[in-house]
Amino acid sequence: MTALLIIFAKEPRPGQVKTRLSPPLSPEAAAQLYHCFILDILEEMARVAKVRLAVAFSPGTAQGFFRRLAPPGTILFPQEGADLGDRMARAFARSFAAGFGPVVLRGSDVPDLPAAVVSEANAVLAAGQAQVVLGPATDGGYHLVGLTDPQPDLFRGPAWSSSTVLADTLRLARQLGLRVHLLPPWPDIDTYDNLRTFLNRPRPAPQPGWRSREQAQRLLGLLQTNQRSKK
Repeated sequence: MTALLIIFAKEPRPGQVKTRLSPPLSPEAAAQLYHCFILDILEEMARVAKVRLAVAFSPGTAQGFFRRLAPPGTILFPQEGADLGDRMARAFARSFAAGFGPVVLRGSDVPDLPAAVVSEANAVLAAGQAQVVLGPATDGGYHLVGLTDPQPDLFRGPAWSSSTVLADTLRLARQLGLRVHLLPPWPDIDTYDNLRTFLNRPRPAPQPGWRSREQAQRLLGLLQTNQRSKK
């Protein structure tokens, strides 16, 4: 079977993405930054070997936007479900039903995640070393989850958008008797403090996330200029 890598992403509409960055960023600036996240992620994930690339997009009208950005041959489908767990479970079920496997799903809050980390997840699953791979985020959640087969119960129970998502998921995996492999932790970008930490990790072009870093530096420079002008 062919492995599949799914990117969960939203169309970068002001007021709909990266809302915890506003303030100090304006909703428009936060959307511009998230647009760079998507570009960086698509660029880097295209380097992952031995996988087919897919984008699960939101809202349902965003297919045209992602068709223009995604590499040729990328599978596009809308996210469907009542909450994040339901949307992920459905994305996995859809992918396995289409004959793919293993399947790795990653979020769009970590624009500098290297292709090598995703390749590790795929290799561990393909070799049968684990049935679940998780990429811990520094806020207590996870930025990546990979499976060898559908596990809908793994997504029922975690308190989504909380600091216990990873712990809840590990507990469920133990209850289900699933072997888990943890990837190295990777910081996501949800808040202004997260963004400043991101900028303190120097990764110039063509390193993963370079576009997002340059855009963040520009936006924060404009923000500081505006703050000085108001004094």
